[in-house]
Amino acid sequence: MKRRFNVTGSCSPQRHYMVRLDDRLKKIKEDYVDYGSYFVINRGRQYGKTTTLAALEEYLKEDYTVLSLDFQQMGTEDFADAATFAHAFASILIETLEINGLDDREELMGPLTEIMERDSNSLKDLFVRLSRMCRNSAQPIVLMIDEVDSAGNNQVFIEFLSQLRGYYLKRDKMPIFHSVVLAGVYSIKNLKLKLRPESEHQYNSPWNIAADFKIAMNFSAEQIAAMLDEYEADHQTGIDVHAVAEEIYAYTSGYPVVVSTICKYIDEDLLGHEGFESPQKAWSSAGVAEAVKNILKVSTPLFESMVKQLDQYSELRTMLENIIYQGMKIPFSPDEKAVSMGLMFGFLAEKNGQVAIANRIFEMYLMNLFMTEEAARSEVYLQGDRDRIGFIRDNRLDMDLVLKKFVEYFHEICGDKDEDFIEKNGRKFFLLYLKPIINGTGNYYIEAQTRDSRRTDLIVDYLGEQFIVELKIWHGNEYNARGEKQLTEYLEYFHKDKGYLLSFNFNQKKEIGVKEIQAEGKTIVEAVV
Repeated sequence: MKRRFNVTGSCSPQRHYMVRLDDRLKKIKEDYVDYGSYFVINRGRQYGKTTTLAALEEYLKEDYTVLSLDFQQMGTEDFADAATFAHAFASILIETLEINGLDDREELMGPLTEIMERDSNSLKDLFVRLSRMCRNSAQPIVLMIDEVDSAGNNQVFIEFLSQLRGYYLKRDKMPIFHSVVLAGVYSIKNLKLKLRPESEHQYNSPWNIAADFKIAMNFSAEQIAAMLDEYEADHQTGIDVHAVAEEIYAYTSGYPVVVSTICKYIDEDLLGHEGFESPQKAWSSAGVAEAVKNILKVSTPLFESMVKQLDQYSELRTMLENIIYQGMKIPFSPDEKAVSMGLMFGFLAEKNGQVAIANRIFEMYLMNLFMTEEAARSEVYLQGDRDRIGFIRDNRLDMDLVLKKFVEYFHEICGDKDEDFIEKNGRKFFLLYLKPIINGTGNYYIEAQTRDSRRTDLIVDYLGEQFIVELKIWHGNEYNARGEKQLTEYLEYFHKDKGYLLSFNFNQKKEIGVKEIQAEGKTIVEAVV
């Protein structure tokens, strides 16, 4: 069977190129299921949760009876009240047992049939039958529920969890599921955020019996390479698998659907087009950059979900803007509301004790989103758009001229602004000025490793040519000299002989303008505003 890269629904190794899950499944079984743990797999949208559950079901079948459900199979009306939920839950369990074709399915279905035959049931009635079903089972039963946060009325589900918790605590006397695996975006403790405000007082305590799920679900560069090895075995292209995997990881930090989206675009849309005629040209650093550029132009379910959450949680949006525009360093605390939301949705991560945007492609998308929203009301953006034609010569970006014109324009409009205004808005203004100049042809991103409140390295890619631009808040001559040294080191890393330094200087005696200096064998175009 021919295989392809998949970005919709669950992945299957027979139909799709995918990261092998054997090590992950073994660890989940040995560290959680075999111990009888109840746990929740919380990850952002399209993070491989459904694929993991499907593979786990097969992996566990030899030792356990696995009942795998998806709450998306149940309509909003099925969560209207406890009686309706009990009936719907029993019905879907019966259907699952019939599909599984277990030898003891009749014994397991018997108690559930009683629920179906009754006109009215409470959650207590449901759990009495579930306990009897577990007692009748020849093997320990593992219950898996995907999309647990899709319930129309989460209050009913929280009450369901309360019953489950009660049986878990008494399971030595009252048989119940050996292990329970729940999967969704919202963590159980945050389900209250989906309740109507007037109902929040009904919210019970968090589901504190759940074991902490610590298994990484993002892909490593090595796992991406192993997936590409399978592609290479089928196509015999001669590509540098490990170099491509490292480049994909640099953009995605292993976010599963983003990894697959880049691979799918290269394989199905990029390969064979101008400039990428051969597999070696398409599966390259330039090919990955081209894939990213085009992916960012398309609305995807993942990006749509991101916009929705930013609209809903203003604190999270403000935090992301501060990180992107000001290089703000925010101490990491998973219990702070905005941080908690960002972690849950997969937008944020912890790096060196600080809050960070989870990956480069998210940062690029967010930067594009924020600047597009500002562009309509930004004179800086309009000025960049008016100047753009003069910056492109023979399909090459004249970055020297970009800095020169920006210095002139910035001094004109911001010469009388105070230090606080410039420190908060200077870098944003340069990004807004640059966006229409490279828009549609080039890309840029902020290098996360060097971002802080004083210094930000901007990587600009225009038709395969990279420009390194350091945006720096002036803090004295000594700091400036140190910045020049850091930039030369960064240029060395990127194998570049020329870089750019844009300093926002608050010194009254500053010398505004652009000059070219030599430092450790590198040419630095230094602009001061």
